[in-house]
Amino acid sequence: MVQSPVPKALTIAGSDSGGGAGIQADLKTFAALGVYGMSVITALTAQNTREVLAVVEPPPEMVRAQIDAVMSDIDADAVKTGMLSSAEIVAEVAAGIERYDMRNVVVDPVMVAKSGDRLLREDAVDAVIELLLPLTFIVTPNIPEAEVLSGRGIQTEADMIEAARAIHARGARIVVVKGGHREGDAVDIVFDGTNVERLSSPRVETRNTHGTGCTFPAAIAARLAAGREALEAISDAKTYLYGALVNSYEVGAGHSPVHHFYQLWRPLGVTNATEVK
Repeated sequence: MVQSPVPKALTIAGSDSGGGAGIQADLKTFAALGVYGMSVITALTAQNTREVLAVVEPPPEMVRAQIDAVMSDIDADAVKTGMLSSAEIVAEVAAGIERYDMRNVVVDPVMVAKSGDRLLREDAVDAVIELLLPLTFIVTPNIPEAEVLSGRGIQTEADMIEAARAIHARGARIVVVKGGHREGDAVDIVFDGTNVERLSSPRVETRNTHGTGCTFPAAIAARLAAGREALEAISDAKTYLYGALVNSYEVGAGHSPVHHFYQLWRPLGVTNATEVK
C-alpha cells in the first residue's frame, strides 16, 4: 500500500439514487471535510425525497470482494457503516472489519428511512448486536434505534443515558444517543463507559432533513480519519451537521437533503445563508 497524503475513510452502506443519504451523503461529507472517500455498496435503493421504491442487495460475496479490493490496496484511517440490510451482509461486514483489523469504526445502525421504509430486516438486528457492536468504536443510534439496541424505552434524557449504558455493555466503546426525535434543542448523549457528555445545538426548523442520520456519523469518521480524538470528532460533526441543515435547500417534494458543501458554495440566488464554521 502507498501512503496517501490525505486522510482516507471508507463507507460501507447502501446507495441512495436521490443523492441525499447513504453512500452519496457519506462521500459528499468526506469530500467536504477534506478526506479521501471510498465505498462498499451493501444495497441499491430506488429512492427519492419522498420514498424508497425498491431495494436490491448484492450477494454477500460481492460485499466481501469490495472490502478486499479497498483494504488490500488503499486501506482506511476510519470506517463508517450504514444500511446493512440483512444478517448475511452484517456478518460479512463484521468479518471484513476483523480480517483487516479496521480502526475507528463508526456504526450508524440504520433501521428505517426518513420516509418510514424499513432498511434493516428483523433478523439482522440480532446480528448487529452480536457481531457488529463488539467491533465498534463509536455507534450513533437515534432514539428509536437506541430503544431497539438497548431493549428499553426512552422518554427523557435520563432514559437516553441508561440506554447508552446498555448499548455500551453490548460492546461499543463509545455510544452517541441522538436526541433529534425529542422536542426542543437537539441534545445528544455521549457515553464512553465512564463519562457522560451532553452535546446540544439549536433545533433547525426545516423539512430538509434527508440524510442527517448518515451525514453525522460520516462526519465523525472523517474527523477521526484526520486524527481528532473521539469527543472532538463527535462535537465537530455535530457543528458541521448544524451548518448543513441551516444552509440546506429544496431539491424534491419530500424531505430534501442537507447541504454538505455549505462551507464551499451556496445555491444561486441564496443570499441569507448562515455562516457556520
